Amino acid sequence: MVITIATILLAYILGSVPTAVWIGKARYNKDVREHGSGNAGATNTFRVLGWKPGVVVFLTDTVKGFLAVYFTQISGITTHEYAALFYIAAGLLAVLGHIYPILAGFNGGKGVATMLGVVLALHTPGALIALAVFAIVFFTTQYVSLGSLASAVTYPLVIFIFFPETDLYLKSFAVILAAILFLSHRGNIVRLMRGQESKAKIYGKR
Repeated sequence: MVITIATILLAYILGSVPTAVWIGKARYNKDVREHGSGNAGATNTFRVLGWKPGVVVFLTDTVKGFLAVYFTQISGITTHEYAALFYIAAGLLAVLGHIYPILAGFNGGKGVATMLGVVLALHTPGALIALAVFAIVFFTTQYVSLGSLASAVTYPLVIFIFFPETDLYLKSFAVILAAILFLSHRGNIVRLMRGQESKAKIYGKR
């Protein structure tokens, strides 16, 4: 139990690793939070630094979300009555760590990639379907934010409709994650409604 609690607390530190900030400063002498949208995530890294560091940030942020849950899953708590709650706690702290990173002055990203890693660890089929929806919406509209919002809605719907046997805690967490993502995209939603949201140009980036 002590090990499990430690891994849950470490999930926040893992989520707090500011991949975009560190890569920007180390390789390009730039703090991505001072450029573009000011967001320390993969999309702004793509815009400010190019597609290669953008991909690295996306994959790294996804992996840290996955590992935050995975480390808790292998900590020996799997037979506990409330094991799912421990996994959820780790996932939630990883996401909050990414959005409010102690390692970067509590000024982080919007949590999309980290959420993907978390849900891949918690419910892989639902996560893959949500990822497919993101890809379809993004490549159709070139709005990363719209794709993220669509996937956030898709994930809980898929679990409730197609996987009704899923643990109630995980179902509830799917809704909570969607709510967090919508809250972190408040500005994007307003810009989308006003037709002012920036598109991510997927061609021609260095």
